[in-house]
Amino acid sequence: MSTLTEAPKRTHGVKPPRASDHLTSYPRFLWRSCVAATDGNWLFYVWMTVLTAIALVGTHAWAVQVRDGMALTNMSDHVSWGLYIANFTFGVGLAAGGVMMVIPAYLYHDKKMHDVVIVGELLAIAAIVMCLLFVTVDLGRPDRFWHMIPGLGKFNWPVSMLTWDVIVLNGYLVINLHICGYLLYTRFLGRKPNPKWYIPFVFLSIVWAISIHTVTAFLYCGLGGRPFWNTALLAPRFLTSAFVSGPAFIILALLVIRRVSHFHIGDGPIKTLLNIMRITILINLLMLASEVFTEFYTGGAHTATAQYLYFGLHGYNALVPWIWSSIGCSILATLILLCPKVTEHGWLLALGCVLAFIGIWIEKGMGLIIPAFIPSTLHEIVEYLPSALEWKITAGIWAFGLMIYTILLKIALPTFTGKHTLKSELKRLQKIV
Repeated sequence: MSTLTEAPKRTHGVKPPRASDHLTSYPRFLWRSCVAATDGNWLFYVWMTVLTAIALVGTHAWAVQVRDGMALTNMSDHVSWGLYIANFTFGVGLAAGGVMMVIPAYLYHDKKMHDVVIVGELLAIAAIVMCLLFVTVDLGRPDRFWHMIPGLGKFNWPVSMLTWDVIVLNGYLVINLHICGYLLYTRFLGRKPNPKWYIPFVFLSIVWAISIHTVTAFLYCGLGGRPFWNTALLAPRFLTSAFVSGPAFIILALLVIRRVSHFHIGDGPIKTLLNIMRITILINLLMLASEVFTEFYTGGAHTATAQYLYFGLHGYNALVPWIWSSIGCSILATLILLCPKVTEHGWLLALGCVLAFIGIWIEKGMGLIIPAFIPSTLHEIVEYLPSALEWKITAGIWAFGLMIYTILLKIALPTFTGKHTLKSELKRLQKIV
């Protein structure tokens, strides 16, 4: 099995491609990508139909929200960030978690990871698109989004952390688009990629992946009026949890790809990601326990938020089932993933990854974003649970993100297996003529 950076060797005397060659080969590459993205069996069409239907429902719900205003959501002046920002936070971690395939492949020269590293890089692209959509739907006036653009908008850049978040997210998206696009195109041409055109960007993406979640954490812990977020552990917790949810999703994707495609995936990459998860999920639980101990043992007025989250406060307990479900999922996932022979049972490994994914999703969303607003700065308790409209929009964005990820994989996998190449395309055209 060839690796990500390998390609058929160029024979002696073959001239390097000229700029004019790309005028014909690149349109062919785009055309074959479109064909690959829409070609599949009945299972693929059922999957895409379901995702399209959910995405359309979410689009309609967002149109209703834009028409009638944010009053249709259950957010208020007291709880101004809800389900959208919760999923945004989790999505940033999911994008950053994709780097867990890049680090072993390029820093530690793991050849087995080279075979499937594209799966993690494509996940980063889909996750960042989802994050940008979650920010968009959270805007009461989405037509004013340009205010978030440094130099054009009125945000206080470079002081505003929100503007920095916009910069690092879009930068990470562009970097991964370049890496994946360049590698796929050279693979299509049957040529070996030029390291100077992608290796520097690979190492830049590693640093950038850490920065996107660090900046997001700084966005929260820099808000002095929300003491629940004012902890130095927030950024390390974000990164650690990202390195749980990211590998968990990638393992699930690899298991599905192995079952439904001809793309060869060995046990090596899955075991590497599993070993990473075994460490990070324990560290994440340790950090969570440290936060809980600090909140409750020291006491004080700021303990009210933690009291509300874990046990309820003055009869209000809407988030208690959420956080304990998260803790239960994380603990059960830890026990499953630590089993020595978990890789021998695919269903058990998948179950552990699903539980870890759900546990982190709740912990970083409903268990972190929402409780920081309760009690409010006026010491009032205004509970929040997402409305049906918010759930529809959220489901629509997730469906759209999965559609993007599926399409990207449909383009990438045949290209890396040699099924879709310029040579095969030219042969096909010759047969037609």
